[in-house]
Amino acid sequence: MKTVIETIKERRSIRKYEDREVSEEIIKKICELGLMAPSGMNKKSPIIIAIKDKKMRDRLSKLNASFLNSSSDPFYGAPVVLIVLADKNIPTYIYDGSCVIENLLLASYAYGLGSCWIHRAKEEFNSEEGKQILQELGIEGNYEGIGHVILGYPAEKKEKKDIEDNRIVWSL
Repeated sequence: MKTVIETIKERRSIRKYEDREVSEEIIKKICELGLMAPSGMNKKSPIIIAIKDKKMRDRLSKLNASFLNSSSDPFYGAPVVLIVLADKNIPTYIYDGSCVIENLLLASYAYGLGSCWIHRAKEEFNSEEGKQILQELGIEGNYEGIGHVILGYPAEKKEKKDIEDNRIVWSL
């Protein structure tokens, strides 16, 4: 397995995936690492919904695409969608959920998978259909969609990117 530094430097957003199943064991490990992210006052506001079922995945894709006025797949054909929701009663819920997403992205790469952060989860789960999906999954609470992490085996290779010097401001 790669070191943390290698993972941070090498991970890229993947938007093309092989038609290959990801094991539930790997998905579970990635989710566990996601939930190890820091949270404000250790309140642990985020939860993860792991979607591997193709019918549900396609339903979410269609719902997400509706906010883009598009019929294309916003999940780029990835076989797995991890949805991060966070409890709006916790003041740091957006930050907590964002930390979980970053952990999911890094853990996916460490396990040899490609991943990408996909937006519009807030809009999805504020909609009537999104609320219906949560109800079908047995999820109750005052949750807001923070984002999706799509993952699967990458069908593309991305080059390393450089950091521009002007993005770090020093006061010495």
